Amino acid sequence: MQLFYAPEFSIPCYTLPEEESKHCVRVLRMGVGDELHITDGRGTMHRCKIIDDNAKRCVVEVVESIEEYEKLPYTLSMAVAPTKNIDRFEWFLEKATEIGVSEIYPLESAHSERRQIKPEREEKVITAAVKQSLKAYHPTLHPMTTFKALVQQPFDGKRYIAHCNSSIGERHYLGSLIKKGENVQILIGPEGDFSPEEITFALQNGFKAISLGNQRLRTETAATVATVIVSTINML
Repeated sequence: MQLFYAPEFSIPCYTLPEEESKHCVRVLRMGVGDELHITDGRGTMHRCKIIDDNAKRCVVEVVESIEEYEKLPYTLSMAVAPTKNIDRFEWFLEKATEIGVSEIYPLESAHSERRQIKPEREEKVITAAVKQSLKAYHPTLHPMTTFKALVQQPFDGKRYIAHCNSSIGERHYLGSLIKKGENVQILIGPEGDFSPEEITFALQNGFKAISLGNQRLRTETAATVATVIVSTINML
C-alpha cells in the first residue's frame, strides 16, 4: 500500500503536485492502471487508479473512499516542551504519530530549553510519519503555546500533568487513572521539569498529577511513554 497525503484532495479526479507526481512515476515507477492510496488527513482514505502517468502532473481517479479510516476511539492531546536538540523533539513527533495522537502543542514553560520551533519542518516530520504508518488522520500541530495559556484553554476530557516534584502533592501512575475511550490531555515538561508554580497552577485548574513509572525519563521519552500508555489502555 503506497500512501500519499493531500489535504486539498478532490473527487472524482485529482492531480498530484509536481513533487509527488515525480515520486510516484519516476521513483516508484508507477503507471497508468496502477493503484495507490491518498488521504486528506481528516480521516478519509481514497483508493485511486492512475489515469495519466505524467511525471509533472500525475492524475488519479477515485475507485473507493473510506471515511473515518482506523479512527482512534479517543482524543489524545499532548503538550510537550520542545527539547534543546530539536532532533529529539522530532523523534517524539514521529513516534507519537505512528502510535496515535490527535494534536500536539509545543509548550513554552519556565524552564524551557527551546522557545521557538520551525513549524514547516515539524509538519514535514509528522506528514512523513503519517504516510509511513498508513494513517488517514494527520495530527494537528499547534503553534508554540505558553504554559499558562494552555492550562487556561478548555478541553473536553481528563487533563494530566507529569512532573517529578515529590514535594507537591501526590502523583498517580497514568495507566491507573485513564479509561478506555476517554479524551486525554497530558503535559510533559522540559529536562528541568515544570516549576513548582506551574505545577500548582495546573492543579488549581483541574489537572491531576501523574507519574510514568519509577524511571527518570527524558522529555521525548516521557512524552512517547505517555502516548503508548494511552494507546495500550484503549486496546485492552
